[in-house]
Amino acid sequence: MGNCVGSSARIDATVSTPSEASKFPRSSLAPSNISVPSHSSKSSVHSLPTPRSEAEILSSPNVKPFSFNELRNATRNFRPDSLLGEGGFGYVFKGWIDENTLTAARPGSGLVIAVKKLKPEGFQGHKEWLTEVNYLGQLHHPNLVKLIGYCSEGDNRLLVYEFMPKGSLENHLFRRGPQPLSWATRIKVAIGAARGLSFLHEAEHHIIYRDFKASNILLDGEFNAKLSDFGLAKAWANCFGVVLLELLSGRRAVDKAKVGVEQNLVDWAKPYLGDKRKLFRIMDTKLEGQYPQKGAFTAATIALQCLSREPKLRPNMTEVLSTLEELQSPKSASRPFKGENRTSFDPVSMSPLKHRNSPRNVTPLASPLPSYLRSPRVR
Repeated sequence: MGNCVGSSARIDATVSTPSEASKFPRSSLAPSNISVPSHSSKSSVHSLPTPRSEAEILSSPNVKPFSFNELRNATRNFRPDSLLGEGGFGYVFKGWIDENTLTAARPGSGLVIAVKKLKPEGFQGHKEWLTEVNYLGQLHHPNLVKLIGYCSEGDNRLLVYEFMPKGSLENHLFRRGPQPLSWATRIKVAIGAARGLSFLHEAEHHIIYRDFKASNILLDGEFNAKLSDFGLAKAWANCFGVVLLELLSGRRAVDKAKVGVEQNLVDWAKPYLGDKRKLFRIMDTKLEGQYPQKGAFTAATIALQCLSREPKLRPNMTEVLSTLEELQSPKSASRPFKGENRTSFDPVSMSPLKHRNSPRNVTPLASPLPSYLRSPRVR
């Protein structure tokens, strides 16, 4: 599954407008010859990417250049009790800045931020750091985490993000302590993540996004999902299928603490995904049965299609998003289920993504959420 499997942890606030950001002096830089694809400010999605030099990327008016000392003060000298998470890239600390000047503020006052401090020896090197600044400095969407600024001083490479109060999806699914996510919240998270991916895929040249996984899906105070951590590898539909399966089962994609086939979530769950009578066997026990049976089967069908070994049989993100939004709509209580009346599964003939006209009754959702506008249809 490649980049579809893995984990780490990290990151509501507002970022300065271009006119505000341009007022701040820039830290001393030593631009290299690295060029990264970009999108013009006219349209952050529909224009073709053009190479930009490091100097051009770091001089963007959309992000603020912080000095290392500013971020050290904002995080109380990177104190351990400010640590939000850790991964192969380095550490993420909680900090505070003034909402107007974006300078360091007293703890508990001003704007809360998350500061990612890269390890000098970490696998996420300078080029990946620059890619993050390039993309998140230009792309703006409710389901992408907001980049406020960066620091490039000596060997120090840091990124400053909006703070995400609920942390990562990984923490809520796999760590002890947090209250289990309800069915309605899980669908809400899946929709948010699908909207973010759909937005990234709208470009004529797909935006490159690395490691779509539970640890890189961050949640705000209302459990709205935002994608974080951009890099050098594309995210595919099968990666979304893995995360959707994690949402259904509450299990990690790979868990060495399990025995035999259960160590690999996809291998263990696949035989049950296409059978409504057996699907309960892979559903998260923390849900305590509080989910609509047919809604869960629809979500499982989406996951199974996304995990197809044949890329041409995988749905595009627009189809995935549209079907998930139907599960969230209050009208879904009376909306027929899109599928054939069978207990065995055929990913083409039975998929709710491929056949939209086969009537079937569906049980009401336990806790319907407000419907949202659909994202543009893309492939």
